[in-house]
Amino acid sequence: MLDIKYIRENKEKVKEACRNKKIDFDVDYLLDLDSKRRELLQLIERKNAMKNQANQMIKEAKTQKQREMLIGQMRELDRNLDNEEDEYKKIKEEFEELMLLVPNVPDESVPVGDSDEDNKEIKRWGEIPNFNFPIKDHVQLAKDLDLVDFERGTKVAGFRGYFLKREAFQLSMAVMNYAADILIKNGFIPMQAPSLVDEKIMKGTGYLPQAKDEVYKTTDGMYLAGTSEVSVMGYHSDEILKEEDLPIKYMGFSPCFRTEIGSYGKDTQGILRVHEFMKIEQVVLCINDKEESIRLHEEITRNAEEILQGLNIPYHVVVNCTGDLGLGQVKKYDIECFVPSQKKYRETHSSSYFFEFQTRRLGIRYKDKNGEIKFAHSLNNTGLATPRILIPLLENNQRKDGSIAIPEVLHKYLNFKEIKR
Repeated sequence: MLDIKYIRENKEKVKEACRNKKIDFDVDYLLDLDSKRRELLQLIERKNAMKNQANQMIKEAKTQKQREMLIGQMRELDRNLDNEEDEYKKIKEEFEELMLLVPNVPDESVPVGDSDEDNKEIKRWGEIPNFNFPIKDHVQLAKDLDLVDFERGTKVAGFRGYFLKREAFQLSMAVMNYAADILIKNGFIPMQAPSLVDEKIMKGTGYLPQAKDEVYKTTDGMYLAGTSEVSVMGYHSDEILKEEDLPIKYMGFSPCFRTEIGSYGKDTQGILRVHEFMKIEQVVLCINDKEESIRLHEEITRNAEEILQGLNIPYHVVVNCTGDLGLGQVKKYDIECFVPSQKKYRETHSSSYFFEFQTRRLGIRYKDKNGEIKFAHSLNNTGLATPRILIPLLENNQRKDGSIAIPEVLHKYLNFKEIKR
């Protein structure tokens, strides 16, 4: 959430952010509503002051006639005040709902564009494998080696359901342990985070109301989080931290759930786009300083790259254009791994910073060295998500005989070095 004062003082910049992020939002209407809200609040405060003054005058009245006259004036004041308070309540509710829809302003370095087609490659790493035999996609590899059961997964869990079996299950656990070890080594505090979260936390992180169609809601009004970022960000909600404790770096692990509404017809085969998966997330809180956010953004992106480089998976990094940013993101990198069967890179990691967009909603503050209370900045980045990471892992390491070589960094987590039948 942006500060309304910032929106008043930077109206054109916020309008430009709406246009560039492809978000239909009427900034002028919000500011008109804000003016009415403030005017009504001032009027109500004046009338309450008048009521207090009238109450004192009634107590001090010398005659019954004077007292009755003042009481009559008080009743009339109360009637008008009730109407104004009702109007203020309605305007305040609408104002607060609209404030949740105002997009954050992208950094100047973010390219302007309409969609992911306009994202810009900034780095490429690894050798694209040169196979001297007809390759298989991950679906065929999984079927041939009995690693994933898609048919029974659909029978049990519906569209996009799956069972990870045998070595695929072990591999999934191994890559999680491998990624966790790297992040812990790099100073992250590990935690298993809840997947079931309150609506307040979903709103606080920006997933509601914008992405309401992408999340599962339970019958008791709770939500299944699509990333542990949500629950980990809620961990310090409504708290005042100490500046000397920042930055705080958490590695959140949890099952994740996404409806994938709007993606039907896309990637319907295999395990690229599923409703349920496991993910490790990097979540960072730091001081309210742009340069510190930028520095940490590069750091958490390097952490994700370190994980992929150890796995020897070819990838590239793109900076997302304005039209491919979420509501709260100031800047985002996507890391996309090369998928041989598709002859292209597919997204496996996202790395973003938000300034105080999330922390203002969640009430995450800190006391600086001068005793001033400020909102912290927040960042997040995918550590690793499975089963998606298994796609490039299996495909890039396939052999002519149909077996799969296991990257050396995973050997200590497994009792096998290859998958074959």
